[in-house]
Amino acid sequence: MPPAQPAGLPLPADGSLPDPALAELGTQPFGLYVHVPFCTVRCGYCDFNTYTAEELGDAPGASRSTYAEAVIHEIRHARRVLGDRDLPIDTIFFGGGTPTLIKPADLGAVVASAAAEFGLAHHTEITTEANPDSVTAWDLEELRLAGFTRISFGMQSAVDHVLKVLDRTHDPLRVPAAVAWARAAGFEEVSLDLIYGTPGESLSDWETSLDAALACEPDHVSAYSLIVEDGTALARRVRRGELPMPDEDDLADKYELADDRLTAAGLEWYEVSNWARRPESRCRHNILYWTGGHWWGAGPGAHSHVGGVRWWNVKHPAAYADRLAAGTSPAMAHEVLSDEDRRVERILLELRLRDGLPVLALDRQGRSQVARLVEEGLVTLATERLVLTRRGRLLADGVVRDLT
Repeated sequence: MPPAQPAGLPLPADGSLPDPALAELGTQPFGLYVHVPFCTVRCGYCDFNTYTAEELGDAPGASRSTYAEAVIHEIRHARRVLGDRDLPIDTIFFGGGTPTLIKPADLGAVVASAAAEFGLAHHTEITTEANPDSVTAWDLEELRLAGFTRISFGMQSAVDHVLKVLDRTHDPLRVPAAVAWARAAGFEEVSLDLIYGTPGESLSDWETSLDAALACEPDHVSAYSLIVEDGTALARRVRRGELPMPDEDDLADKYELADDRLTAAGLEWYEVSNWARRPESRCRHNILYWTGGHWWGAGPGAHSHVGGVRWWNVKHPAAYADRLAAGTSPAMAHEVLSDEDRRVERILLELRLRDGLPVLALDRQGRSQVARLVEEGLVTLATERLVLTRRGRLLADGVVRDLT
């Protein structure tokens, strides 16, 4: 099962937020994240809050057919909590799990509810994640008609034995077909998600996956190194000695190969693990996270942030639906970030961006490290902003530690 939620303080039963947090609304973009916790198969490396049909059984409120209704209840709850201030939604992102296991009409109903309650900003980015084998051409046409503008396919790898270790069930040949269907349906942006460093994956295997992804001519690519998360089936296999831990040198070689190949194909890095063909192809929803924006996370286990207050919902879909049906907040707990917490998080997140971090965000100790980091080739300093070099991207965690 996924890991437990972090500790925190309870929110009031009505979910109300402190006035200072609400006062910050409107100062930055506002996004909606919708967590869809359903999967046909639990992937061995995944520690997200997801459930298969067998795990959920017939629990009331836990069915796919009634899930959209529960989320719509939470969107209405969000409108009450955030008040009547003008707050059009800049981005909507459906993640999971596998959002496209929900009927396109139901996903569209959630979008329509968000638009009715809050309104949509000009050219709102509306994204769904999808597994290549969880959509048909007709599904994608319906999603596009419902207002979705961006789709992100979980390709992960193009090599059968790598997919098998990850417990991914799709046929690699399904990926180019799904991308073609999305193009035909009129999606403005198509993204592919890749994972490198899977036990048994050679550098040649990774190159095969990059070649296959680039052959689809995506607008955006995310490439993340495999992390062996505690509590997952993969972690248990590693602990038993069935599979080796990912090797740091191997991960670095594969990151550099990805950066070389993606850059040569016309995709430019804009965050350590993300490349886009055009500025418009960047994932605006994730940028909202990385730049300290405000978002409401709907769904079981979803996290939210408004004005330095972070909270998270109960995890089980049935408990989540029960709370909403009873007219109470689905939030399990919250935390209030101090000014120092927010400053450190800003360094952690903004430094990962190509646009870099203003030097003024650093305290005296952090500023004292800048000259050394520049000399060591880990960052560049231009117009009073720190930007990671490629070597710095490989060592980003250490750079952050030095600056905080």
